[in-house]
Amino acid sequence: FIALISLSFGGAVGLMFLMLGCALPQYNQYWPLFVLFFYILSPVPYCIARRLVDDTDATSNACKELAIFLTTGIVVSAFGLPIVFARAELIYWGACALVLTGNTVIFATILGFFLVFGSNDDFSWQQW
Repeated sequence: FIALISLSFGGAVGLMFLMLGCALPQYNQYWPLFVLFFYILSPVPYCIARRLVDDTDATSNACKELAIFLTTGIVVSAFGLPIVFARAELIYWGACALVLTGNTVIFATILGFFLVFGSNDDFSWQQW
């Protein structure tokens, strides 16, 4: 129960940093909201691989490694997009820093979700 509350708090804080990077009067550009797509896409490859792969064998398998590779690419893209926007002068560097802080908190929250709820054998997606 405490884990769920702390994960909710982490998600709210991360989204607050993202919205501050967009909506503060001195920034007032909403281009950084495109990182929301990366937040939604980042757990998808790993969730698909977990459904397809049998976790009983201890050896590494290509499907799971491909999912981790794709997830890493999505996360790196989420950190790169605000930097590209700032270099192209679409957003200010202060907004970029706020968005990068929000990215760190959000992705730590997503990782925490998989660490807390993903390792239980009795966990199923039908509960949600």
